[in-house]
Amino acid sequence: MSSDEDLDFYRIWSEAERTLPLFSKGWWLDAVAPGRWGVSVVKKEDNIVASMPYVRGGTVLRVITGPRILGQPPFTQNLGPWISASAKTTSRGLSRQKFLMETLIDQLPSYSYFRQNWHYDQTNWLPFFWRGFRQTTRYTYVIDDLSDIAATLSRFDHSKRKDIRKARQIVTVSWDLSAEDFFQNHESTLGEQGKRISYDFKTFERIYNAAYLRKKGRTLGAYDAMGNLHAALFIVFDDMSAYNLVSTIDPRFRSSGAASLLVQEAITLSAKLGFAKFDFEGSMIEGVENSFRKFGASQFQYHSLVHVPSRLIRLALASRDMTRL
Repeated sequence: MSSDEDLDFYRIWSEAERTLPLFSKGWWLDAVAPGRWGVSVVKKEDNIVASMPYVRGGTVLRVITGPRILGQPPFTQNLGPWISASAKTTSRGLSRQKFLMETLIDQLPSYSYFRQNWHYDQTNWLPFFWRGFRQTTRYTYVIDDLSDIAATLSRFDHSKRKDIRKARQIVTVSWDLSAEDFFQNHESTLGEQGKRISYDFKTFERIYNAAYLRKKGRTLGAYDAMGNLHAALFIVFDDMSAYNLVSTIDPRFRSSGAASLLVQEAITLSAKLGFAKFDFEGSMIEGVENSFRKFGASQFQYHSLVHVPSRLIRLALASRDMTRL
């Protein structure tokens, strides 16, 4: 399903489907991968009961590129299959899921390499295993109940609460930084650490504009009395959850506690807006995981799937893995 007409149908449907994760929405895919995405779907009576977007292009081993690679686009925490609740709860639920997933796989375009991270709600990947896909378990951290914000904040680790109290004496929180200000700050703070920013401004601006147009995102920053931006945060939303999409910290002010204050402000806003969850997004980096956990977040497993029909790429990957032994 990749004709212009079909994609337009998916865009309209995805905007209205409340249970579809943010990163599978048509408007999101238009922002992160314009002209490069398609979607497998299963319809019943002109309504979609299963879907799986995919994005053409990407890089394997930093040198293998091209449209026959189906990869994970930038800023996109998860893709993978979505199956309607009605399809999951039939008396033949698992067999129905098997049929739907096989149908989604069969609609994928021909590819040499496939990689996707799935949403943690999708736990059944057996039909993909039977088709030769490999799986790795990864983790994200989620505060999964924002209904009592006072209780949520009370579960912050003592060190986080101390940082927040300190930050309130140093910085003021300002909402809705421009795309230019956010990007420039992130680029410059990374440069001070000898690092390069991993995304381009045009992509970031498309995401920023699309999210603000739909009231699905906010930026916030922490400024001191001299106008220095200590930290900034970009959060995005779907109908179920808020997501910690991008954060930036000026290394000169790392000890001010501003980053922790911004996370608390983002969580508090998310609760006020009625979101059930706050997703810190996945990280396998030990220091990042430790920080997320100290906000009282719970660990959620999700699947990362890979399929490599190309013998050349399989050999290159095997060679890489051997050098790591």
